Amino acid sequence: MGSFADYWEDEILDHLFGKGAYTPPTIYIGLSTVDPADDASGLAEPSGNGYARVTTAAADWNASSSGALANANNITFPEASGSWGTITHFALFDAASAGNMLAHGALGTSKAIGSGDTAEFAVGDIDVTLD
Repeated sequence: MGSFADYWEDEILDHLFGKGAYTPPTIYIGLSTVDPADDASGLAEPSGNGYARVTTAAADWNASSSGALANANNITFPEASGSWGTITHFALFDAASAGNMLAHGALGTSKAIGSGDTAEFAVGDIDVTLD
């Protein structure tokens, strides 16, 4: 995992220190062709060609242990109907489109997604850690 986004860091800190209420959102997984940076200023998600963020539920994530958790189920994107470019990063969001980026990280290996390809994170591929 790369890091938590500035937005999520502020939300969590405000909640922990009694400065605001926080309700955990539905988490969506998105892809990016560049490092989105903590403030999401570099985010470059694919557009069109069947691309859509993938919705996750609580059951899609393992319970945390020692400050870390990972996806408990495969996270599978729709089949690409055209090029999505070369995917280098993933990000977690609080909405199916637009919304706030929560966290982001680099892929172990970049992957060009073309027509007919299906991007997928296998169980345990997305690691989220706090230390």
